[in-house]
Amino acid sequence: MPLLRARSIAAVLTAALAPAGLLAAGPGAAHAADADLGSAASFAVLAGSTLTNTGPTVVTGDLGLSPGTSLTGFPPGTVVGTIHVADAVAGQGKDDARTAYVTAAGLPVTQTVSADLGGQTLAPGVYSGPVLSLTGTLRLDAGGNPAAVFVLRAASTLTTASASRVLLLNGASACNVTWVVGSSATLGTSTTLVGTVLAATSITATTGATVQGRLLTDSGAVTLDTSTVTRPVCTAAVTPAPVPSTVPTVAPSASVPPTPTGSPTPTPTPTPTGSPTSPTSPTATTSPTSPTSPTSPTSTTPPTTTTPATPSAPVPPPGTTGDVPESPGPPATPVIPASPRVPQLPRTGTDAVTTAVWGALLAVVGAGTALAGAAPARGRHQAPRRRRSVAPSAAAS
Repeated sequence: MPLLRARSIAAVLTAALAPAGLLAAGPGAAHAADADLGSAASFAVLAGSTLTNTGPTVVTGDLGLSPGTSLTGFPPGTVVGTIHVADAVAGQGKDDARTAYVTAAGLPVTQTVSADLGGQTLAPGVYSGPVLSLTGTLRLDAGGNPAAVFVLRAASTLTTASASRVLLLNGASACNVTWVVGSSATLGTSTTLVGTVLAATSITATTGATVQGRLLTDSGAVTLDTSTVTRPVCTAAVTPAPVPSTVPTVAPSASVPPTPTGSPTPTPTPTPTGSPTSPTSPTATTSPTSPTSPTSPTSTTPPTTTTPATPSAPVPPPGTTGDVPESPGPPATPVIPASPRVPQLPRTGTDAVTTAVWGALLAVVGAGTALAGAAPARGRHQAPRRRRSVAPSAAAS
């Protein structure tokens, strides 16, 4: 199983407690960041002189012994990890565990305890007393902070009664609980303990004791009896690896804002036809004084009219006198002037009605003008009355 390097106990304590004012400045705080479990973090059980087991103990994590060489009880005990006896790995683990013990023992105390820890609920901090005992249940409340640190330090011994237990509340972690024991720790039958026990002399886990943490001694022995010791997997915060320079970082393309369409072009409101603009009124046609000059509307070019020819008197044949009646010629055909051109006006709505009215009026005026001009012409072309010749003799009588 690969070695897992634990977080520095002192560094975690300093980071968690200093902001809350739980750690005072001092020599212990000054060098706390330099100490950690180091290679001892991979061990679930580590002894100095001897390591003895009875019964089907299960150890999850490495098991080590240094500088002693007396290891008994495996089997029947089982180790889910690596056993190191008096080798370099065990030796280095012992040195790192000793350093962690010294550092944790020097941390400033948050609260001094003298009574049994059973029945209490502790907030994160460093708790110290001459001896520590636990009967019943101890609750460690992290208050929702998974990095909350608890240090419980006994100047002499730690003793738990049978069936005692430690409960973790509101995010508290076994990785952040440390028991610092000045001499020996004894876990009673069926005790459930949480955290790493750093003992200067020895540790004894009696029948059925369960530890979610570590049992590490400096110089003394570790004794197990049908116990279960499980090393917690403590993972430090992982710093994201930098992106390799060979992998180009593609910047997200800036989105091109759409071209504003603006307000839609309003639909033109049609001009109401209720009161249309009257077309330019043509100049009123005056009564014609002659059939040759009818007045046409101002807006249009007056049509060209043909003046009727005045018939000339018939020339008497040679040898006749003026008394001979003139031979009437054929009557001249009267020329009816063309009707004035009607202006082309709009053919929609009231404009069409106005145009029709104007056209009718102009047609009537034109017809009247033509009739007026034709009447005199017919009078002038009537045959003159024949004169009766009177003989000279009748006149004399």
